[in-house]
Amino acid sequence: MTLIKHASKYTLVGILEWIVDYAVALALRTWLMPIEPANVIGRMAGAGLGFWINGTHTFASDNSGIGRRQFARYMVMWVGTTILDTWLLRIIDHQSGLAGVAIGKPFVDFLSGTIGFFLSRHWIYKRKAPRTIEATADVE
Repeated sequence: MTLIKHASKYTLVGILEWIVDYAVALALRTWLMPIEPANVIGRMAGAGLGFWINGTHTFASDNSGIGRRQFARYMVMWVGTTILDTWLLRIIDHQSGLAGVAIGKPFVDFLSGTIGFFLSRHWIYKRKAPRTIEATADVE
């Protein structure tokens, strides 16, 4: 599949994930939960949905799939981008409060989504390439 098709599908799934993430994180922050756990819970809410849809539709091919290996890779990426997101949002929250988080979160999420796209396309959903045995002729 072309980069444009992958990016288009990933963007649609990402928008759905982001709406869930954003709504949960802001609701929890509004209910006086610190931004750090609110952001992590919001990201968790969208992550399972995104893993499944992207694995079964966006990046589906003969050389891709979803399984334990792909889930482990996804979790490495998810933890890394969640740490990055939460760190950046903590800075924004300390400097600008809830209003800053409401404005800044979409930009922070766009950054981590871009990282996630390239990791998903080239690493997360890829299956291990089958080994090929090359036939060699013994020449005496």
